[in-house]
Amino acid sequence: MMIPVLLGVLFIIFTLTFFAPGDPAAIVLGEAASHEALEQQREIMGLNDPFLVQFARFAFNIVRLDFGESWLTGRQISVELAARFPTTIQLAFMGVILAVLMGIPLGIISATKQYSIFDAGATFIALLGASIPNFWLGMMLIMWFAVGGILPPSGFATPMHWILPTITIGTGGAAIIMRMTRSSMLEVIRQDYIRTARAKGQSESKIIFKHALKNALIPVMTVVGLQIGGLLGGAVLTETIFSIPGIGSYMVSAIAQRDRPVIINSVIIIAVIFSFVNLIVDILYAFVDPRIRSQYK
Repeated sequence: MMIPVLLGVLFIIFTLTFFAPGDPAAIVLGEAASHEALEQQREIMGLNDPFLVQFARFAFNIVRLDFGESWLTGRQISVELAARFPTTIQLAFMGVILAVLMGIPLGIISATKQYSIFDAGATFIALLGASIPNFWLGMMLIMWFAVGGILPPSGFATPMHWILPTITIGTGGAAIIMRMTRSSMLEVIRQDYIRTARAKGQSESKIIFKHALKNALIPVMTVVGLQIGGLLGGAVLTETIFSIPGIGSYMVSAIAQRDRPVIINSVIIIAVIFSFVNLIVDILYAFVDPRIRSQYK
């Protein structure tokens, strides 16, 4: 199913950029270019061909892993994406790690101590994290920690540069993971086998982590997988705010300059990663839940 999904993404993003206002030839040559020069440039870029012809040509090049060149800089897009890809992936995965390290423990505490002050505090933190927009949080963190020289406000060169962007991109994901962990744990700890484990005299920590948490992980894993894809999209804003040289900032610059090949290829890269992450999550289900594994045996 990944193939039709990616083709659908390619068609949608190509259509949106195709019908966007503006003349790509004028963007490349400048507004002062003559009519003859603009017509010649449109012919070179293949803009005079029908929509379906342009889409088929572009899709065929993508399948051959030929990402083409930027209309404005003339540089190979594959080279630019390869240079920026590790930064975006690192930022997204650091955000996911922070979200998991915050969300799952808070969800467990909130579920095992339901209606207590701990539950109320964790729920408030989750609601706050889910309500704060990433771009606003990023700007506030820069005002609080970067203006005074505590942490660098931009760049991604050292671990000190990683702190503020990771907090910015991971806070919202932590809130979502916490809420899912709480609801899943509440459903599991009411099951008969949990009461049986308590009746056998097993310790509460063993019941929570060996019996309850393992069975509550399936929906949590789904949310974590979706968060990886969501954080790749959230990296667009975060990279722009903190001037991080990743795919997100590259795509924002291309959108401002109507550089269609860069926009489409950047979105396709993110869509491919998102699809592969969901595939990996589906495979991991079999390792967590023996019932799923037995279906394929």
